[in-house]
Amino acid sequence: MKEGYIKQSDRKKILLLTDDIRVHSGVAQIGREMVLHTSHRYNWVQLAGAVKHPDKGKRIDLSADNDKIAGIDDSSIILYPTDGYGNPDLLRSVIETEKPDAIFLITDPRYFQWLFAMENQIRKNIPIVYLNIWDSMPAPMYNKEFYESCDALFGISKQTKAINEIVLGDKAKDKVIKYVPHGLNNKMFRPLDRTDEQLQKFRKHLSKGKDCDFMLLFNSRNIRRKSISDTILAWKLFLDELPKEKREKCTLVLHTEPVSEHGTDLGAVIEYFFPNGDGNVVISADKLSTEQMNMLYNCADSVILISSAEGWGLALTESLLTGTPFIANVTGGMQDQMRFEDENGDWINLDKNVPSNHRGTYTKHGKWVLPTFPTNLSIVGSPVTPYIYDDRCSFEDASEKIMEMYKMGDEERRERGKAGMEWALSDEAGFTSEKMSNRIIEGLDELFDTWTPREKFEFLKDTDFESRVLKHEIIY
Repeated sequence: MKEGYIKQSDRKKILLLTDDIRVHSGVAQIGREMVLHTSHRYNWVQLAGAVKHPDKGKRIDLSADNDKIAGIDDSSIILYPTDGYGNPDLLRSVIETEKPDAIFLITDPRYFQWLFAMENQIRKNIPIVYLNIWDSMPAPMYNKEFYESCDALFGISKQTKAINEIVLGDKAKDKVIKYVPHGLNNKMFRPLDRTDEQLQKFRKHLSKGKDCDFMLLFNSRNIRRKSISDTILAWKLFLDELPKEKREKCTLVLHTEPVSEHGTDLGAVIEYFFPNGDGNVVISADKLSTEQMNMLYNCADSVILISSAEGWGLALTESLLTGTPFIANVTGGMQDQMRFEDENGDWINLDKNVPSNHRGTYTKHGKWVLPTFPTNLSIVGSPVTPYIYDDRCSFEDASEKIMEMYKMGDEERRERGKAGMEWALSDEAGFTSEKMSNRIIEGLDELFDTWTPREKFEFLKDTDFESRVLKHEIIY
């Protein structure tokens, strides 16, 4: 029997609100792995979100399917498909029917404003857990009420955990606050034999039939903050430094949408920088299976992700688990995956004194990454998120890192990638589904052991409200 197993009738039941765990978004992927690897310990119910859900109004039982994967025979996984992430009436109905012991949220807090408005009702009987993320500094004091509305905050990056503590201030001591980085299934994302005929055929397909000595992979959405145009321009500067016979054997694969209103027209960008069609930039727009995605990473000699804002960056986790070195911008959760070291050689922790490493406070890092540091930290915002840094690195710096990765040669790249994979699998990093889920179990068990229901009433004076002011140094 699986370690820590609890029979179904004795388990706590948790109501999960996030993307339908059957779809392929990043948060759905994390939700699915979490449910799968904790189904021996908890019963799960989900308000399964989608934009216009085709199964809206149904009640779907995934228990039998989950049993086959989880290796138990009594899991309980129930889905209530819904548009968006639900609404107050649906939530009340599901709570009445399913009687959960906790509510578990994943994704941007703005999607749950309607739920946080109900927290005084919910938390009299049920604690709220939030697997949360925030892309960058300054600490978002406009999220204070959201964090205060939760009983447990699991930060997926060290920066997010620091943000939770900074924003909450003295109230942080009343919460369960844990570092719970994302983890993926290392049986699905794993190194493959480079001499495998099927893998070589797939690589040939990606390079459009050309011989390829160096393949650089971008895998993410076509949205502005992913800096895809900067990646293409960095690629051009890199190719300009190579003789014709060598540049012809280099391929940049962009696994993303060719055109997006949230990003750009990549075909137009490529045509502008490579009017003769000599850039060897391939757009891979087809939906790929998990097995094919694993092959995609194994085909690549390096992965690149120079986003100006990135909560975690699952492409880097997939890169690590497949033993593929990467180039990435030092921002958000991506910096966690680079293992920056402090003066004692320990993996850095972040706090109000150094809430992020995007300024390059620490420079020693894991050998599997060539980091680019932002050259400009610009404050941007919107009415609902008034201020946040946009951490932009220069395309010139990115181009230099591509050249450095290229010059290493295959043997050194593979040796560095292997070091990254071993660290990702270690207890220190723990970027696997199982280790992520174990951290979640530890956090939930602590919550259930210590939680006390919210008071029915709370009396506040008008002097009790804090001004939303900066609570850490702006230069660090």
